[in-house]
Amino acid sequence: MFALKSHRSAEGPGWTDPTAAPGERMVLPRPLRRAVRFIGSLAAGRIHIPNHVGSVSLVAFYAVAGIYAFSLSGEPSNVAQAVTSAAGFAINNVKVSGNAQTSEIDILERLGLDGTTSLMALDVADTRDKLKGLPWVLDAEVRKIYPDTVEIKLTERTPFGIWQHGQDLSIIEKTGSVIAPLRDNKFAYLPLFVGRDAETGAQEIMADFDQWPDVKRRVKAFMRVAGRRWDVKLDNGVIVKLPEHHMERAMADLAELNADHQLVERDIVAVDLRLEDRTTVQLTPDAAKRRAKAVEARAKELKKAGEAI
Repeated sequence: MFALKSHRSAEGPGWTDPTAAPGERMVLPRPLRRAVRFIGSLAAGRIHIPNHVGSVSLVAFYAVAGIYAFSLSGEPSNVAQAVTSAAGFAINNVKVSGNAQTSEIDILERLGLDGTTSLMALDVADTRDKLKGLPWVLDAEVRKIYPDTVEIKLTERTPFGIWQHGQDLSIIEKTGSVIAPLRDNKFAYLPLFVGRDAETGAQEIMADFDQWPDVKRRVKAFMRVAGRRWDVKLDNGVIVKLPEHHMERAMADLAELNADHQLVERDIVAVDLRLEDRTTVQLTPDAAKRRAKAVEARAKELKKAGEAI
């Protein structure tokens, strides 16, 4: 700030210093003259100030002071969230679609909303990654709808089967990837795959059995054996043991035996089709006893017939 001296007459513009010598006046710089004139007009009542300007100014002052203090503390993101939330951008609505298996409670937990979370401070990419961490979620789309709404569209995984490994049951995709543990009977309609590596071969064995739809409809479980071949358990409890290779030949033999003798409808435990040159049938214990008695009776008859001759 500085002052200029002038030798202008008393009638000229400027601010007069009453202590200055006659003929010598003090002149303020132009910006200061406007400020002085404004203060003078304000004091004289010639300028009207709207109501509440003082209150608003005070709030603004404290807000700026608070932001400055938080910025010094190293928490600018918290400051931005608090300020924008207070300004009316707090998230009050969450619209979710596509969640057939994912509960809205799990979705809200991943969002981490606490009633004061600001829409402006919400990180869309981070939120999407968190949602994709849910078991059933394959992909997620997150949109902000101002001033207070988040829209979420989920794409969920498609269940393909149930995999039993030990005592555990899991829902799997076509690829064999585990989606989630099986918790209820909602997915009881899905095919069951049992054993080590059964989940990785599930898609292939299901495609193979498309050639034999009548048998496929009766399969209750596909059981993987030693990671190399399959046994299938039918709906009546009969187990069909399939070879590692040439499954088409084995299934053709089974179809022929069943057509001629209704094989799988009899009192049998298993049908072994692993060997190409013969088929082995394992009877149930009761059927085995009946057969033993029949064989014994037949032997006696043959013996009597031989003695008679």
